Amino acid sequence: MSMSQWRKMIILMINMFITIGSFGIIIPILPAYLESIGQGGTAAGLMVAIFAGAQLVFSPIAGKWTDQYGRKKMIVLGLIGLTVSMFIFYAFDSIWWLYASRVVGGIGSALLVPAIFAYIADITTIEQRAKGNSFISAAMSLGIVIGPGVGGFFADFGLKMPFLVATIVSLAAVIFSLTVLKESVEQQHTSEQKTQINDEPMLKKLVSSAHKPYFMLLIITLVMSFGLMAYESVIGLYMDDQFGATPQEIAWMVTLTGLISVIVQLFVVDKLVGRFGEGAVLNFFLGVVAIGFFLSLFADSYSLFFVITLLIFLATSILRPVLNTLISKMAGNEQGFAMGLNNAYMSIGNILGPMLAGILYDIQILYPFILGCILLVFTLFITVFWQNKSLKNTKLAKSKSSS
Repeated sequence: MSMSQWRKMIILMINMFITIGSFGIIIPILPAYLESIGQGGTAAGLMVAIFAGAQLVFSPIAGKWTDQYGRKKMIVLGLIGLTVSMFIFYAFDSIWWLYASRVVGGIGSALLVPAIFAYIADITTIEQRAKGNSFISAAMSLGIVIGPGVGGFFADFGLKMPFLVATIVSLAAVIFSLTVLKESVEQQHTSEQKTQINDEPMLKKLVSSAHKPYFMLLIITLVMSFGLMAYESVIGLYMDDQFGATPQEIAWMVTLTGLISVIVQLFVVDKLVGRFGEGAVLNFFLGVVAIGFFLSLFADSYSLFFVITLLIFLATSILRPVLNTLISKMAGNEQGFAMGLNNAYMSIGNILGPMLAGILYDIQILYPFILGCILLVFTLFITVFWQNKSLKNTKLAKSKSSS
């Protein structure tokens, strides 16, 4: 990539890192903070569900706005939303204000994420797309790793301090993007587009996605998010119940798997896609995740479960940028809309996964892993069938055009 592309890529990576990391900052102290204001596990669960729900409702709309008003405006507005969300956490102790904060944060994330991936599509060629998406995914993984560590450090200065730090960092990102980031596409302001955006509800957008060429990729995104969030939501409880793992051991596992994911996304994904193609990489690593879920049922020690978890996170860190690249290639001129739908389907998985996993875990602690394994195997078969069908359609179209 050229120097100009790299400069823009670095700005986008910084924004994505801040987006993920700023929420990660509050993770270590959230249970203690909720307890300090007389709240508990129910509130913590609602925090996740409300954020993902707001993201889900607003993502398709945000994707359309990204195409209509430009990527930079949505990125800046998204960062402003996240800044306001963090400030509410710092300024108020009422649980209803905190719920409102999660709504604002979810909308901010819905504006930001599809705009960033659409921006990547604008500044890269088809051949560079996988590398660009993998770098953004690496920034996400790094935020997941660094955020909680920073939050734990600043919590020593008071439970409110991580919220203040997150607010300041997000505000700095707003100013940084306003002054440094350049728009990547010309704005479109036709009345026809405005009518479509205002009149078409989110549910209709989701229904219409079934007719898009990348619909199956959206389903894979949903299932992968569902399985991964279900896995992540119970992994701490499972390790404590099964192996008596300490919080330090759990934190060490999350940090190490996150760092390895960053390395893989930065240096491996592009080479894999370049050599084998997105379809083959997608099929292989979907199989790896399914095998990981299956093997986790038989892990009888902390060390073995650690290795299996590393395998699952490694595979999903490759799948994310590959899925984004495939969707981007099929989206044509509606990059923002496609990435908004992608974000919406991911949000559905992020809502349903933890909720169902918690219910199943209370019934039998292995059920979340069994469900994840079944869904991923089913998805793998559907993916192979879809790819074969797409290949046949392509060959048929070529034969008709040549005759």
